[in-house]
Amino acid sequence: MHVIDVTPINPRPAAPRARHFRHKLVAGLLATFLGFLGAHAWYMGRRRPWLITGYSLILLALSTQADSWWDNPAFFLLLIPAVDGFISSAIYCLTPDEAFDQRYNSGQARVSRSGLGPIFLAIANLLIATIVTLSGVATIVLYIWTAVGWLDGYVL
Repeated sequence: MHVIDVTPINPRPAAPRARHFRHKLVAGLLATFLGFLGAHAWYMGRRRPWLITGYSLILLALSTQADSWWDNPAFFLLLIPAVDGFISSAIYCLTPDEAFDQRYNSGQARVSRSGLGPIFLAIANLLIATIVTLSGVATIVLYIWTAVGWLDGYVL
């Protein structure tokens, strides 16, 4: 009879001791409002946060090269890190305090007592994320329909 080893090849290492205490509300605010720049990734100590920031800064620079920056495809590619920020904000805000501390504040003497602030932020985040995402999708659909010719004859 053969025995199969089911030990993971790369088990998740224990969280390293956090350098500074991280607050759920601050992480959620950064992810909601500056998530497209990766501010939450810097604050939370994610690996390679410069990738998000660099990607966003390149797209912002490219979008300023057009006559109208909001009408440039590079500007709409910013939806990718923005959606990442909105999702991260919801995760940070809705994670229980004990689980948040275990993952992001390991080794700290302080304990999170976040209260209702993150819940209200999660609700506001959902509203903002819905508006931004639907506006971006509607604009992309408008571009596609215009390019295909489905809107010929309509005055927009």
